[in-house]
Amino acid sequence: MSLTPPRTRIVNLGLPKTGTTTLAHALKLTGLKVADFRIRRRQTTDTDLHGAYVARRFYDGYFNTGDPLSGLDDFDAFTEISSLRAGQSLWPQMDWGLIQAIRTHHPGVRFLASWREPRALSDSMLRWSDLGTERLPGSDIPGLPRGFGGTTAERIRWIEGHYAHLDALFQGDPAFLRYDLSDPAAPARIGAHIGRRLTWWGRANRNPHPARSTEGQAA
Repeated sequence: MSLTPPRTRIVNLGLPKTGTTTLAHALKLTGLKVADFRIRRRQTTDTDLHGAYVARRFYDGYFNTGDPLSGLDDFDAFTEISSLRAGQSLWPQMDWGLIQAIRTHHPGVRFLASWREPRALSDSMLRWSDLGTERLPGSDIPGLPRGFGGTTAERIRWIEGHYAHLDALFQGDPAFLRYDLSDPAAPARIGAHIGRRLTWWGRANRNPHPARSTEGQAA
């Protein structure tokens, strides 16, 4: 009797501005159906999902059925799973109960953690719309309570803490891969991890504001 292997699902636990849109585009070009931050009408015939935030759907599934991916069978991969807008601050990548539920219900899951150097990431967050100036310091976020996150040092400490936590939780787990966005070998490492060769790797959703020095910012 042959056993059907579990379906491979891909969930990125990285923070915003770590190349999540680049990852989404690269995975789409391999033929995967990808949900990145928000589900678009063209992606599914399920009208209940049109315009839905991935983070909210994860929590709806988690609390209503126990499975965060419930109702998301149309999608193979989820590349940006947090949401900090429209009156919600949802961070599934920081919720161990939710992550463990995905592992339990989807044994074929492959976790990624997109990463970039913390100071560069902090600067990108600062330059992206009002993310670093208003939304991060003005919201309650795991590891970054309201009133924190307005300085470079605070954002870096939060960033470092998130990835250290993931490393500790997944220590030695072959289903988890943390990769550096700037690493030339990143596409090959991701492809080997998920069992698909990436045919494209570039920069999508580029920050419209030029990089600037963070020297002298409040610490």
